[in-house]
Amino acid sequence: MHDTLLLTVVVIVIALLFDFTNGWNDAANSIATVVSTRVLSPLQAVLFGATLNFLGAYLSTKVAKTIGGDITDPKTITQTVILSAMITASGWTVIMTRVGLPISASHALIGGIIGATISFKGIAALQIAGVTKILIALVASPIFGFSIGFLLMFLIIWLFHRLSPTSINRTFGKLQILSAGFMAISHGTNDAQKTMGVITMTLVTGGYLDTVEVPIWVISACAIVMGLGTAFGGWKVIKTLGVNLLKIKPVQGFAAETSASVVMLGAASLGVPVSTTHVIASSIMGVGSTTRFSAVRWGIARDIVMAWIFTLPVCALVAGILFQLINLIS
Repeated sequence: MHDTLLLTVVVIVIALLFDFTNGWNDAANSIATVVSTRVLSPLQAVLFGATLNFLGAYLSTKVAKTIGGDITDPKTITQTVILSAMITASGWTVIMTRVGLPISASHALIGGIIGATISFKGIAALQIAGVTKILIALVASPIFGFSIGFLLMFLIIWLFHRLSPTSINRTFGKLQILSAGFMAISHGTNDAQKTMGVITMTLVTGGYLDTVEVPIWVISACAIVMGLGTAFGGWKVIKTLGVNLLKIKPVQGFAAETSASVVMLGAASLGVPVSTTHVIASSIMGVGSTTRFSAVRWGIARDIVMAWIFTLPVCALVAGILFQLINLIS
């Protein structure tokens, strides 16, 4: 009993560490454009994003339930499976943040859970319908982000083409504060729930909960830690998304943030986790493509996409190996 309790506490601590690193890497998602366009100072932006990330975490628990119960049945796995997944996802997110690459914490987490589960009980232990639903959402969401970003920016150009660039940027500079807030709330609604789902899964696995219903203290803990991670700010990632990928103007920042928020809130309402990093980056690419295709620095986009592609399989492999190593020494 004491061993189970200790392991539960350890897994929760590692899960909250992941939540922090998620906010740290994903700070760029909600504030990169508003910093790069100088609508808000970096300090104002991280405090603004952190506060709204915190509030967004309270809006729903549908995504948490999907993570906690649709990848595998938490009653059929061990806490070592979850521990292996969380150590892998946290480590990968820290490494990528340090090198300045915006990666998908969602892919890292889901890959880790899949890999550790297969390593424990084989592929039959996965709930294929749930995994398929999640993977479809992860693949489709950046396509929607790019498409909506392109169409919204095209619509804005068509509606406001008679205004001078100065007037457009002044107007959308103010509106961008609203779109950045919308983005930060959407991020909290989607990403904080992933850790809520993992902690709830851990409590079910340990016998402390009977069903995947997220306790209020779990929601609060994840909201606070996600907010702190965002406030810490992954500045290298912010530079990659907000400066290096595309030289963003306020009107483009508004279009990208609004498009990404629509996709993320839509996904959250359906209870499917998506990568906020994929969605905002693809939205920025879509918005930039309306000016001229070469406006987007596609070499940097290629590096980002390669990091996305490798994240899930690498984390699945590492988590599977780590599970076996932990079993050997325990």
